[in-house]
Amino acid sequence: MEHWNLQLFLLLNAASPPGRLALDVAWMLAQGAIWLVPAGLVLAWLRGARGAREAVLIAALAGALALGANGLIGLAWYHPRPAEAGIGHAWLAHMRDSSFPSDHLALMWAVAFVLLLWPRARRIGAAFAALGLPVAWARIYLGVHFPLDMAGSVLVAAASAAAACAAAPAVVAAAMPPLVRVHRTLFSGFINKGWIHE
Repeated sequence: MEHWNLQLFLLLNAASPPGRLALDVAWMLAQGAIWLVPAGLVLAWLRGARGAREAVLIAALAGALALGANGLIGLAWYHPRPAEAGIGHAWLAHMRDSSFPSDHLALMWAVAFVLLLWPRARRIGAAFAALGLPVAWARIYLGVHFPLDMAGSVLVAAASAAAACAAAPAVVAAAMPPLVRVHRTLFSGFINKGWIHE
């Protein structure tokens, strides 16, 4: 397994300095695309009806569970990033922490898996799920992750989404009423103008 992981990494990692366009695209995917997740959730909350907001709440919970699980995995089993292990070429600076699993992908796919289960949020879930593939490529291409880090992220994301969905009835019952009250208070002006759903 480790041999396959290393060989696939060396195949995908940029072995020579990438051109400016390739570097910019890879950097945007590796670093910038993750911000579409919170932006998409906020937009879905502000513009969505109750069903969409429930999906947003559970998706956010799944994302938090995925990041928490990744942190625990990193503490229990530290796996160096490629550059730290002296493998391949790093074209993106990264703090020294465990490479396994990828936080970016675990968060993105945990959110995507939950949203795919909600009919009113399925399109945005499919978009996040599809976006995860080029993000995975970019983070390997730039040398900050191994392919198995991405495979681990899928498992963490799926487990986190399953746990969040199992807790959904209790979480929705407890958290939605106060969240909706805060929403109505903060955005009453925009709600009255019809820009945001109540």
